Amino acid sequence: MRVAALYDIQGNLPALEAVLQDIRQAEVDHVVVGGDVLPGPMPRETITCLLDLDIPVQFIQGNGDRVVLAQRGGAESSEVPEQFREVVRWVAQQLEPEDERLLAGWPETLRVQIRGLGEVLFCHATPRNDSEIFTRLTSEDSLLPIFEGLNVPVVVCGHTHMQFDRTIGGIRVVNAGSVGMPFGEPGADWLLLGPNVQLRHTPYDLTKAAERIRDTKYPQARDFAARNVLQPPSEAETLEAFARAELR
Repeated sequence: MRVAALYDIQGNLPALEAVLQDIRQAEVDHVVVGGDVLPGPMPRETITCLLDLDIPVQFIQGNGDRVVLAQRGGAESSEVPEQFREVVRWVAQQLEPEDERLLAGWPETLRVQIRGLGEVLFCHATPRNDSEIFTRLTSEDSLLPIFEGLNVPVVVCGHTHMQFDRTIGGIRVVNAGSVGMPFGEPGADWLLLGPNVQLRHTPYDLTKAAERIRDTKYPQARDFAARNVLQPPSEAETLEAFARAELR
């Protein structure tokens, strides 16, 4: 079985559409969506696109999905920085009751048996938390307590929007990167699993995607198009910023 791991789509429908074309060419049998489908500029369209897939798909919940759900219930999350709260409110307003029920039913982690790799654990940030930050540079000593005792050979995560492939205490830990908001080279990042591990990058028409995003009513559409599609922050910039918040 060949599995595609799509993380941190962030409502970027043009990026998702481009990745789905690559997935079909790669003859993928199964899709795992690793959280943070939301928030983003095309929330309902992105959910619909994923549900309409003719490939079996499973979801886990990310911190972005969780805070949008909380907003739907009338609770504004204090973990969302003030400058991003208006987009969470807007996205929550776009959802229908069936979308809310769908997101609420997504588990925090998922285990899938993949040929050539064995049982793979999918989580959003870490196996114990949907918002902890670690990168390819985070010390192994600080991560060992999180990954010990999982009894799996491979863990797939996301959340930090940067791909990596490293070993922590004998477990292969792979970050799928971000489909909709990659930090580093513009485009869309995802992961192909089985029988090996491939870090994949899908280029797409960034100018056209930016136009589509700017045409939405998303409160920060122009900024999203500029900073997350056309010219995302570099990996070096992001690693420096995350160094202040990563696990110690």
